[in-house]
Amino acid sequence: LFPSSVALMSHQDLVMMMVESDHSIWCMMKLLFVSSRMQHVGEQGHMALLGHSLAAYISVLDRERLRKLTTRILSDTTLWLCRLFRYENGSAYFHEDDRDGLVKVCRLVINARYEEYASEGYSVLGSRQPVIYQSASGRPGLGQHLCSQLGLPLSSLCTVPCNTIFGSQHQMDIALLDKLIKEDIEARKLPLLLVANAGTPGAGHTDKLARLKDLCDQYSMWLHVEGWVNYYTPTLLLGRAASRSDSMTLTPGQWLGLPAVTAVTLYRHEDPALSLAAGLTSSQPVAKLRALPLWLSLQYLGHSGIVQKIRHSTVEDELSSPVVLFRFSQEISSASSGGSVEGHCAGEKEVLDAFNRWLGEQLLQLVPTSGVDVVELEDEGTCVRFSPLLTAEVLGTQEENIVDIMEKLSELVSVMCSTMCLRQDFREESHRHSPSLSYVQQLSWPGLGAVRYEPRAEGMDESRRKQEMQKINSELLKKLQDLETDIIFSTGPEFGTEEDCIFVGMVTEDVDVSELVDTLASLGRDIEESGRLLDNMTEVVRKGILEAELQLQKANEEKLMEEGALRQLPLVGSVLNWFSPSQSSIKGRTFNLAAGSLDSTETTYSTKAQPGRPSLQDSSTSLRKQPGRIVFGHWWKAELLLIIHMKSNFRMICEPLDGFSCAINVL
Repeated sequence: LFPSSVALMSHQDLVMMMVESDHSIWCMMKLLFVSSRMQHVGEQGHMALLGHSLAAYISVLDRERLRKLTTRILSDTTLWLCRLFRYENGSAYFHEDDRDGLVKVCRLVINARYEEYASEGYSVLGSRQPVIYQSASGRPGLGQHLCSQLGLPLSSLCTVPCNTIFGSQHQMDIALLDKLIKEDIEARKLPLLLVANAGTPGAGHTDKLARLKDLCDQYSMWLHVEGWVNYYTPTLLLGRAASRSDSMTLTPGQWLGLPAVTAVTLYRHEDPALSLAAGLTSSQPVAKLRALPLWLSLQYLGHSGIVQKIRHSTVEDELSSPVVLFRFSQEISSASSGGSVEGHCAGEKEVLDAFNRWLGEQLLQLVPTSGVDVVELEDEGTCVRFSPLLTAEVLGTQEENIVDIMEKLSELVSVMCSTMCLRQDFREESHRHSPSLSYVQQLSWPGLGAVRYEPRAEGMDESRRKQEMQKINSELLKKLQDLETDIIFSTGPEFGTEEDCIFVGMVTEDVDVSELVDTLASLGRDIEESGRLLDNMTEVVRKGILEAELQLQKANEEKLMEEGALRQLPLVGSVLNWFSPSQSSIKGRTFNLAAGSLDSTETTYSTKAQPGRPSLQDSSTSLRKQPGRIVFGHWWKAELLLIIHMKSNFRMICEPLDGFSCAINVL
C-alpha cells in the first residue's frame, strides 16, 4: 500500500483490494450483510464498514507512510465537509462520543480566554468564574456532562429559558439571554460559550442563529451549534447562519445511513498549539484514521448522492422542519355515541400522555421501518415523533411505509377515541357492582381502566383476605384471557404500583361496557363460591376423619379388653390364635359426604355394595333433575362416600358416581 496510490484509488479499487487481500474477511462481511435481523445497510454503509477493516490494515504501515496517508485522508475529509456546509477555513475533529467535540471546544476556549491556564491550571478560574449558556430545550444532561468533564461547578452552567409569548416555544429567548449575560458580567463572571440548537432533540426547532451570533460577537463569546436534524435542510445548507458559528457538531452517520461512522466537530481557530492542548488535534497518525470510513462513504456518494438522500428524507418546502410531531387529543365535545368524557378531565394530561405513549409504541410495532418514537416535551407532554432524516436511511423507509403509517394511525385513533369515551362509563358500572368490584384509579394506563374483585371478608384476618383476593383475581384474569374477545386483559404495567388488579385495554365502539362489567363480577363470584365450597368440603372431610379416628381407637380398645393380654404377645398370641381363633373384628366406618354422617361398613361388606346408592344411570338422571347437589365448577356433579378401614394406616376411598375411584392414604 503506497500513500500516493491509495489517495488516487476509487472505491471500486479499494473493494477489490480488500477482496483479493483476505477472502475470509469478505465472506464474514457478506454473511453479516445478508442477515435479516440487521438494520438496513446500503452500499454507502458497506463502504463505511469496509473503512474500519481498511484502517486496521493501514495501521501496520511504517510510520512515515502512515503519517502521509492519514494526513491526506484527514485533510480531504475536512475539506469536503467544510465545502458541503460552506464552513470556510475550518478544521475537523472526529470523535466517537458526539458530546466529546463540545468538551474539547470548551477546553480550547478556556485556554484562549485564560492565558495562564496552561501553567496555573484551575486556580486562574477563581478570579472570574466561566459561564456556559445552553437552551432549556437542548439535549438533556449535556450541560452536566460538560461540567463533569471540565471540572467546573454546576454554577458555571446557565440554562436559558425558551420563548413564552412570541416565536416558537422551543427557541431560546434571546432577550432573556442578553439580560442573563449582563447580570453575570456585573457579578464578575466571564461569559465563555453559548450552545445553540439547529434542531432541538425533541421538536426539531432551530434557534435564531444569526441574532445569537451577533450577541456572541458583542460579548466576545464562542458560539457552538448542536445539529441534530436541521443541518441538511436547504435553508441552513445554503444560508450563512450555521456557517457563521465558531464550531458545530455533525452526525453524518445518522443522516446518511452510515453505520459506525464517527461524529464530526467543525471549528475555527488560528492557534494550532491551543488546539493541540485542547485535544482537538493529535500527533498520533492512527488517531487520524477515524476519518477513513467517512472518507470512503463521501467519496462513494459524492455531492449529488448526498443531496438525493437528504431530499428523500425531507420535504421540498424550505420553511418546513424535517421533524413531524403529533399527539392524540380528544375534546370533551367530541364524545361519540352514548359516551361520557367528564371523568377524564381530572388528570386529563396524564391520561393523554399514556394514550400517546401507547400510540407511538403501536405504530413502531406495526410499521417497524417508520422509525417513529415517543418524546416528552415540557409544555406539550408526550408526543409521537417522525424524523426521517435520522431514521430513513438507517431503516430503509420508503413511501409505501408512510402510507402504512397513515392507515394504521387512522385505525388506532378510532380505537383510542372509543376507549376515551367509554372510560367514565366503565368507572360508573364498576361502582354499581360495589363492594364486589372496586374501581382502581390508574391515570397512566392506556386503556379502559382497572378493577379489582373484592371477596367477602367475614371472619378473615387481613393477611388471609389479601391472599384470598390475590387468588381470586389471578384466576379471574386467566378466565378473562381465555374468552374469545379482542379486548386485552392484563396485570397492568410491569412496574406499576397497584397489585392484584385486572387492567382492561383498548376497546372499540361496539363494546357493551355494562355487559363487560357484569361478566367480570359474575366470573368473580363463581370463582369465590367455588373456592368457598372446596374450603367447606375440606373442613367436613377433616372433621369426619377425626371422628372416625376416635371411633376406631375406641373399637380397638374394646377389642383389646375382649381378647385379653395373652393374644397381644408376639409369639403366644400367634399360637393361641391358631388353636382358638378370635371371632371379634373391628368394623370400618363409612362417611357420607353429602349427608355428613358416619356409619358402619358392616352393611357394605355383607351386601357387597354401598347402602342407599342407586345405579349409575339413575344417579345421573337424579342429579340432572334434583337441585341442591354439590357442583364442582361446570364439570363435576357427584356424591362422595368415604370408606375408612384400619389396617397399617387409614385408607380413604373416594368413589364418585361416574364409576371412577381414587385412593388417598391418610398417615
